[in-house]
Amino acid sequence: MTAVNPKAQTAQVKCVNKHDRPNPHERITHIGGVGATRWKITQEDAIGMIERGEWNFYVVLTGTNRSVWVEVARSRYGHKYLRTQGDDDTRNNLLSLPECP
Repeated sequence: MTAVNPKAQTAQVKCVNKHDRPNPHERITHIGGVGATRWKITQEDAIGMIERGEWNFYVVLTGTNRSVWVEVARSRYGHKYLRTQGDDDTRNNLLSLPECP
């Protein structure tokens, strides 16, 4: 589990782009949101920003005011991917977001 850095900048993830693949850990290619402007970055860039302690990303759960942090996880094959804290393979908060334009 990735620790949240209190000194890092924070952004809400509001959309994702995905591959149409059966492997749930390799579906997300980009995450995005809206701050001063609309933004979109690759999953690899987001992983690096989290691991370097530069950015914290979060998702607001659908139908609630509750937010959860995005963290870097590893698949059983050793591949890094993004998920939200507390996610399991049956309910992924990132994968349920709309597609980014």
